Amino acid sequence: MARYTAWVLGLMKVLGIWGVFVIAFADSALLGMPVDFVVATYVYQDRRRMLLYVAMASLGSALGSVPLYLIGYWGGEKVLRKRISEERFLKIHRSFERNEFWALMFPGMLPPPMPFKVFVLGAAVFEMKFRDFLVAIFAGRFVRFLVLSLLVLWFGPQIISHFGGAFKHHWMLLSGAVLELGADSLVAGAAIQKKIGGIRSRRCRRYSLT
Repeated sequence: MARYTAWVLGLMKVLGIWGVFVIAFADSALLGMPVDFVVATYVYQDRRRMLLYVAMASLGSALGSVPLYLIGYWGGEKVLRKRISEERFLKIHRSFERNEFWALMFPGMLPPPMPFKVFVLGAAVFEMKFRDFLVAIFAGRFVRFLVLSLLVLWFGPQIISHFGGAFKHHWMLLSGAVLELGADSLVAGAAIQKKIGGIRSRRCRRYSLT
C-alpha cells in the first residue's frame, strides 16, 4: 500500500496540475484509481485552485466514462445483464425511464462502494443522449468532489482514511434525503405542468366556441 501511494504521489508530481484530470480519467476508464485521495491532496496543497481541481476531476471522470459508454452502447442489454441481477436491472431501467439525467447524476455524487460503472453502462444500454450523459456525470462528480474538498479543507486530508466509513455512511443518508426530495419535486412538477396544460386546453376550447 505504501508503494502504491508513493507511486501515485510520484505520478501527480510528474503530471503537475493535469494530474487530477488524468487520474480521474483513468479511474473512470475501467482502471480504478484513488481519485478521492488525489483530489483531496491537490486541494489541500493548493486551496486557491480548489474549484479548478474540482472541475478538472469532474471533466476527467466524464470523459473517462466514454469508453464504457461505447461498450454498453455496442454491447446492448446483455453487457449489463451479465453484471447485475434481473431485479437490479429492472430497477435501474425504471429509474432511467422516470428521469434519466437524475438516474445518472445521483450515483455520480456518491463515493465508493457505489457501483457507478453499472449506471454508466445503463445510460448507454437505455440510449441516453450522449450530451446529457456527459453533463450528468460532470454535474454529479462536481458535487461529490466539491463536498469532499470542503471537508478536507475543514478537517484535513486525514478525513479520507480516518473518517472514511463515517463519511460514507452520513453521505449516503444525506444523499438519500436529497434523492427523496428530488423525486418528490419531479412528481410535483409533473403534476403542476399537467394541471397547467389542462387549464390552457380548456381555455382554448372556450375561446374557440366563442
